[in-house]
Amino acid sequence: MAYWLVKSEPFKYSWDQFVKDKKTFWDGVRNYAARNFLRDMKKGDEVFFYHSNEGLEIVGIARVVKESYQDPTTDEDAWVVVDLAPVKRLPNPVSLKQIKAEPKLKEMALLKLSRLSVTPVTPDQWEQVLKMAGEKG
Repeated sequence: MAYWLVKSEPFKYSWDQFVKDKKTFWDGVRNYAARNFLRDMKKGDEVFFYHSNEGLEIVGIARVVKESYQDPTTDEDAWVVVDLAPVKRLPNPVSLKQIKAEPKLKEMALLKLSRLSVTPVTPDQWEQVLKMAGEKG
């Protein structure tokens, strides 16, 4: 299993809306590197849900429930989506400030590739964020 992080601006698509929807396709990715990460996602992979622009924090865990397929919001073949389903809200959101302050997370793609809306997370980084959130791995 691999781990990932996806970003969404809460006013466009929030964790609460995601939970209400029970499942969504992750669309609108128009960066080739982020698109490639979507293509790499496999069913069962776990995903941090990050509120960007406002909040700036990891708020929940999702799971990939369908692997990449053509983005239904565009006719361009280059773009794909995956289906995600919410798993659980983190007991304590983990802020960008906390992530930046944690030496074990200094290489996290969220920090290194900050413009991307989809990034990989290493198993060690995943466990560290869970620990910071008060979540048992």
